[in-house]
Amino acid sequence: QPRLAESGGGSVEAGGALRLSCVYSGYTDAPWQMAWFRQVPGHGREAVACLYTTGSENRYYTDSAKGRFTISRDKDSNTLYLEVKRVGVGESATYYCAARRRSVGRCFDPDVYDDWGQGTQVTASS
Repeated sequence: QPRLAESGGGSVEAGGALRLSCVYSGYTDAPWQMAWFRQVPGHGREAVACLYTTGSENRYYTDSAKGRFTISRDKDSNTLYLEVKRVGVGESATYYCAARRRSVGRCFDPDVYDDWGQGTQVTASS
């Protein structure tokens, strides 16, 4: 049974940095693609970054994430990471990692993902 487990959230001062982790397990083969999303109450899940697990592991970022967010993966420990620099107060949200096994659809579309973690809360304060 596939399982994703995020960690690393908590309180951070605006302008600081953080690293979120997502350990994935229960896959016969690595998921085809993985991603980070975030969500605030009353809103849908917003894509942050996605990563293809095959070949050169191409990475893609939404416009709001470019330059400050880095998505990466450690194959040996089955862990997906999201590093954030200069965290903004407006980036307080629950952050989720997601994985999919199919190649149809855009990587920033939450509906194409098969598996989700339970989320980790990030609270940025000034």
